[in-house]
Amino acid sequence: MFDHLNAMPEDPILGLMAAFRKDPREQKIDLGVGVYQNNQGQTPVMRAVQQAEDRLIAQQLTKTYQGIAGDADYNQRVLDLLLGADHEVQTEGRTCSIQTPGGSGALRIGAEVIRRANPDARLWVGVPTWPNHIPLLGSAGFQIEQYPYYDRDRHCINFDAMLDTLKQVPAGDIVLLHGCCHNPTGADLNRQQWQQITELAQEKGFIPFIDIAYQGLGDGLDEDAYGLRLMASHLPELVIASSCSKNFGLYRERTGSTSFVCNNSERPQIVLSQAMSIARQTYSMPPAHGALLVSMILGDEILESTWHDEVNEVRHRIQSMRTLLTDGIQNNATGQDFSHIKQQKGMFSFLGISNEQLASLREDYGIYIVDSTRINLAGINSGNIGYLCESILKVLAV
Repeated sequence: MFDHLNAMPEDPILGLMAAFRKDPREQKIDLGVGVYQNNQGQTPVMRAVQQAEDRLIAQQLTKTYQGIAGDADYNQRVLDLLLGADHEVQTEGRTCSIQTPGGSGALRIGAEVIRRANPDARLWVGVPTWPNHIPLLGSAGFQIEQYPYYDRDRHCINFDAMLDTLKQVPAGDIVLLHGCCHNPTGADLNRQQWQQITELAQEKGFIPFIDIAYQGLGDGLDEDAYGLRLMASHLPELVIASSCSKNFGLYRERTGSTSFVCNNSERPQIVLSQAMSIARQTYSMPPAHGALLVSMILGDEILESTWHDEVNEVRHRIQSMRTLLTDGIQNNATGQDFSHIKQQKGMFSFLGISNEQLASLREDYGIYIVDSTRINLAGINSGNIGYLCESILKVLAV
């Protein structure tokens, strides 16, 4: 039965991770892996999560299923985190949310619900985007269209070209947007740009599908939700895929949500029933552990305060690494400008060097970066920043 199958190509980031692990050099740096690391190069369990986990273990009396939609308290608290508890779409009863296996599960559930609602809808995706967006969402059956997002030469959003393309998107089509901390570029829409896209969506009738996987790591928990809250206020319908992997550090617990804003208070239960039907056919029940921890943290004043402090620590550490890297390589032999790194948000930015320079960093200095030149700023720490800057300067000088 399996004789006709061929091996699939290796994921480039996973392949880079494997090469890094095999590298025998003591002095080496992995800037490809997309997880947060502290100044010791570890991905720690957050203090608030540890405390919540201790309580949960002491209190938990069963491991039975929690239902297809997941934990109800978690679902509501995630909606409050994304939209704000007092947002009008919540008080009007126009929202619903389903717990999913991570942000990838959230994207897939959202995609499948959209396909049931409008199988002819095309999905418009920015260039570049998270590498798994197109295979993940395209395999749900979408016809994928693209719009320009990032200008690699100017190291900023190509907003005029983006807007010109979105003006051609017909009513009923779906436009995928990054809520904050754009992966892979770190270049985020500003408030005026969010406003312009919202107005365009009102005019044209396309529906935003917002992927927000890094809330809190850009400018702050509320600040990073500005765009989706604005759109929820002005548009009749909205789909949001969110993840607790990064801002709660719950990577392996696979904790995410798909949230829907509907055009009236009668639709959410119908939409949720469709989402639950898709979940039942896909994975049946979501994993409980991470969602129960998030629910406990957001429902406890002391734990939530601890978590807020930790999110702030993560954000400030990433921002400080941006500054140190930019300042360390700005005065280079070629005069190349790296100031965009300091100005961008979240864990990622494009370094913007040549393929030959990228290969030299890997082969000569043990610095591993994916071919797009996307770097994970959280992979930099006080112990390797000097070596990293020195190596980049040497490569640029050749």
